Amino acid sequence: MQKSGRFTYAHDQLQEFAAQMLSHARRLGASACECDVSEGQGLSVTVRKGAVDTIEYNRDKSIGVTVYIGERPAAHRGHASTSDFSAAALAQTVQAALAIARHTALDDCAGLPDADQLARETPDLDLYHPWDIGTEEAIGIARRCEAAAFALSPKIRNSEGASVSAQHSQFVFANSLGFMAGFPASRHSLYVTLIAEDARGMRRDDWYSAARVPAQLADPEALGRYAGERALARLGARRLGTRRAPVLFEAPLAAQLLGSFVSAASGGNLYRKATFLADSLGKEMFAPGVRIDEQPLEPRALASSPFDDEGVATRARTVVRGGVLEGYFLGSYAARKLGMRSTGSAGGNHNLVLVPNGPDFRGMLALMGRGLLVTELLGHGVNLVTGDYSRGAAGYWVENGEIVHPVEEITIAGNLRDMFRGIAAVGSDIVVRGSRRSGSVLVQNMTIAGE
Repeated sequence: MQKSGRFTYAHDQLQEFAAQMLSHARRLGASACECDVSEGQGLSVTVRKGAVDTIEYNRDKSIGVTVYIGERPAAHRGHASTSDFSAAALAQTVQAALAIARHTALDDCAGLPDADQLARETPDLDLYHPWDIGTEEAIGIARRCEAAAFALSPKIRNSEGASVSAQHSQFVFANSLGFMAGFPASRHSLYVTLIAEDARGMRRDDWYSAARVPAQLADPEALGRYAGERALARLGARRLGTRRAPVLFEAPLAAQLLGSFVSAASGGNLYRKATFLADSLGKEMFAPGVRIDEQPLEPRALASSPFDDEGVATRARTVVRGGVLEGYFLGSYAARKLGMRSTGSAGGNHNLVLVPNGPDFRGMLALMGRGLLVTELLGHGVNLVTGDYSRGAAGYWVENGEIVHPVEEITIAGNLRDMFRGIAAVGSDIVVRGSRRSGSVLVQNMTIAGE
């Protein structure tokens, strides 16, 4: 058996554990079952004001099994997991899952995914790029990042820390329909938060970079300087009087807005009728120029996978085209509840892209002319049932396409339905934040509550 020095087990050993779990489940009376086996290893360090704050090594493993008793259209479901890979522990975990299943109610939507939707091919998406970094080197990178910010100005007085993380994992997923596949993956990141201070008070800001490939992370000094510049730019922030005005969401916050859309268009909220997007397929829910694509098979991307958490094949698709909602985000259970088919979205979306149709960041400011650039959102004031949106915010007031002064202690409010339809442009200043990527987004008119 070949295994990486980073992992305790070879890939085929994980397959053997999964096969044992499936065999135990069938022998003990399960009608169907599925199993996920995984392990991970990594290093994370944080430096604050040049001193080492934390060093964390992680090495973990887990195996979980879901069993079904009874054949569709109705079945009982049970789940159990363990971090003990011994033969006795695996058998006990299956027994625990079956015991749970026997005490659950029959569910006419419970069960494995439809066999014809399972992935038949698992292309190599080039997701595993180990970072051979030691503790001292990681500490050095974090220090360089933070020091570059402090060198900008004596007004950079403090830091909440610069962090470097290198993470590696592998998994195998299998079910009793004959599906078994998995792969290793890596995710590395660099993050820093700085605090600027003058006679009028303190302001904080941050920035980070994440990638599968270490060489694709941002330069530590450049990232530190940028985060420091952001903190300095927020000094002297003012409040605004209440008004209606266009709002430009900076790219990272536009990705959050995209996240609100995913939640509203996802299975659980849809079948419970707990979203304003229920029964909206085929309807114009966004401005006509808006397009949202999902690209699960993109090599090296942070949210790429040839199959979802149930083994259902993923595929590239357009979710919103010309402002019209063409697709939801459904796993098998939610799809059955809705009388639909899985979209390969068990576990979430994969590389969702708000396709740009506007200029770069400077051009987006010019396009807005006069309004609010939002660079920070606070609170969780999003009601997916009604679409009502109200968040604490900070950013910059813009006149004639130029930033005039920073603003703080304001609230922006609207309704997601109106905000989506009011998207005037999506900038080309794209950033990646986890499974979503977007440029800045200009919303034509929102309420800004201040003094």
